[in-house]
Amino acid sequence: MNQIKSKNTLINWELVAVNPNDKNWNWRDLFYFWANNIQSLIAFSLIASLYLVYELNVFVVLAGSLIASIFVYFFANLIGKPSQKYGLPFPVILRSSIGVKGAKYFALLRGMVGIFMFGIQTYFLSKLFSYLIRITLYSIENSFLDQDIFLVFVFGLNLIDWIAFIFAILLQAFLFSKSHQFNRSIIKVSAITVYSGMLIFFLTVLLYDVKVTSAAFVDIFSIQKVLNSNNIAPLITVVGTLFAYFSVVIVNYGDFSRYVKNESELKKGNLSLILNLVIFSFFAVFIVIGSDIFLNKNLELMERILTNPTDIIGKIDNTELTVIVLFFIVFASASTNLIANYIPAQNSLLNFFPQTLNLKKSAIVITIIGFIVGIFWLPLLSQIGILAFVDTLGSFFGPLFGIMIVDYYLLKKTNLNNNEIFSLDEKGLYFYSNGWHLKAIYSLVLGFIFAASTIWNESLMNFHSYSWIIGAFISSLTYYLLTSK
Repeated sequence: MNQIKSKNTLINWELVAVNPNDKNWNWRDLFYFWANNIQSLIAFSLIASLYLVYELNVFVVLAGSLIASIFVYFFANLIGKPSQKYGLPFPVILRSSIGVKGAKYFALLRGMVGIFMFGIQTYFLSKLFSYLIRITLYSIENSFLDQDIFLVFVFGLNLIDWIAFIFAILLQAFLFSKSHQFNRSIIKVSAITVYSGMLIFFLTVLLYDVKVTSAAFVDIFSIQKVLNSNNIAPLITVVGTLFAYFSVVIVNYGDFSRYVKNESELKKGNLSLILNLVIFSFFAVFIVIGSDIFLNKNLELMERILTNPTDIIGKIDNTELTVIVLFFIVFASASTNLIANYIPAQNSLLNFFPQTLNLKKSAIVITIIGFIVGIFWLPLLSQIGILAFVDTLGSFFGPLFGIMIVDYYLLKKTNLNNNEIFSLDEKGLYFYSNGWHLKAIYSLVLGFIFAASTIWNESLMNFHSYSWIIGAFISSLTYYLLTSK
């Protein structure tokens, strides 16, 4: 279907209200969604590290995880409801509070972060493919990799690395750009596949020595000194760390909740985040402890415990197990890239060029920029501290959330005009001042300053995990005070 060619419209058929027949996500789909969010190498290492490397009490970490997930559940319900009700994605809902023009640029910030991280994560995904290629070539002819051609590096990548990277980025572009229904299938299959892989890994570790491994796992669940004032600071740290991990997907959660059947399914599905966290934490901690016994035969040397799955399989001299685990890690990495980076970037681009881009064209833009980011990640971008700049852009996400929530629930009383939100008419409901809502912009910038200060002000860096909440609170309070009169 052709886009409507009019200077007074912001309609894009991928951004308009979801057809009621397509609003078919239920709580199980959201279970898979949250599973994909937590099924990543970063989450695995993070959770295992909190439990083991930092030697925190397991029950303290569990309590902190549950508190963090409750915060995420609460915020996800708030931001997900308007998109579920009206079938609109995050960039379009943003128009109602910031203005139809302002939303183009501020939503694009989320898209820029998404594209950049898509390129970086694709680079690391390609390393998994390169491992599989090397294993295959070595199994065919163990001297094949010794040839001179594999010693030539361009931008830090040799021939195998280049083949793996190009394959990884083209494969994702091909799969992710099909349709939201196909993406739904990817999310579902990936969640089930990764949990199946973790179960296999878990059983492999357990059956190595059931008695010793089980005893070691039980030992870390000591309830001694749980109710200790010294645990307050670690508890706050755990809450902030885990909330910060999930916060990147909260602001654009509407990109997914727009497909949910009703509010009841939305709330039940968001509640599954807690279940996912418990399941994933159990597998992660048990696998790390069991692998340490398997590798070191000594649980006492805590500093030698490996918390990254790729490091663990790298130490295990078992090619078959290595290939199987790499296969599951590929699924986890790709699906996380889809949810956290690709879809937010896609919707932001469609919102910025509503009458020019579609799913295929936006995929080309994301692929080209992601390709450039990926190839320059190792030799340049990783060396100049570019992630601090990305974090700075991310400081807008909390303030954006705060303004959207106050505007939708307190000012507009949960009512939006589905026609006006796509109009560039100067008399339009959401046109404000030449397309910009100045009070919202002022509140947004103020919240950003507070949030970004936790990155650039050394005396405030301890609050970095809470920068999202700080920005959201400052912006929402400022915006309410400016507009409630």
